[in-house]
Amino acid sequence: MGNRPSRLNEIISHPLHFLLRVLAGFRANQGFLLSGAVAYYTLLSVIPMFALMLVVLSQVVDPQELLETAAASLELIAPGQSAAITQQIAHFLANWKLVGIVGLIVLLFFSSMAFTVLENAMSVIFYHRVAIRRRHFLVSAILPYCYILLLTIGLLTVTTISAALHASDAQPLSLLGHSWSAEGANTAIVYALGVLGEILLLTSLYLVMPVGRLALSRALIGGITATILWEVTRHFLIWYFSTLSLVNVVYGSLTSAIVILLSVEAAAIIVLLGAQVIAEYERGDDSPDVHPPLQT
Repeated sequence: MGNRPSRLNEIISHPLHFLLRVLAGFRANQGFLLSGAVAYYTLLSVIPMFALMLVVLSQVVDPQELLETAAASLELIAPGQSAAITQQIAHFLANWKLVGIVGLIVLLFFSSMAFTVLENAMSVIFYHRVAIRRRHFLVSAILPYCYILLLTIGLLTVTTISAALHASDAQPLSLLGHSWSAEGANTAIVYALGVLGEILLLTSLYLVMPVGRLALSRALIGGITATILWEVTRHFLIWYFSTLSLVNVVYGSLTSAIVILLSVEAAAIIVLLGAQVIAEYERGDDSPDVHPPLQT
């Protein structure tokens, strides 16, 4: 405990040195390779996961409201491509009874793959923890489904709030001499809820995915930082893909998949870089600067 203030002062005094250590550790851990794996399995998981969530929630909530909320949530993950994903989910939602029980179990398995791969990527970055203790395999098996359950509850909460806002006949809001329409205010509230959900999700990833305990304050700082970085990156990607990108010329009908994959990989890089920052802070300069080689 006594080393933490000095460690923090050391980082503040020499931020460039710490940044170089983070980048060196990220490179030694083959962070871009890990990010690519996380992005690939996230692309495989996102449609089955949202499809299952909507199938469950559509039993108690209007499917159209769920699709609108899902579209807003997906815009935070795949900027500019949420409509294509939502269209596919809507098609599945209209015909989910044809899939059967076995098909739903298969979808549930694919839905969990992104969390499983992310946990494995975190174990590489936090290798100093894995060397001391290992997580029971049952915990690792159950963890992805706990996240899916929490995301389902979050989607239900946001949908309920959004429906209540749309149902209200609120007058235009006035603040400091400015007036906003009820529709604009509702959109801002839903966006704010989405960003808050991002912070909570990322904080929980930093708190739960690494083996052992992590201080809540560190996880929260990591979650807020990663969310800010992603929001900046997301808006840049929206601008880039709509103005300068030649992806649609090069890839044609595959454009949507490529754009989603690139967006998700950018998000994965940010998440794993945040984890690397926390890991380097924990290890300190007195720890051996050795990173385990990955099996390729």
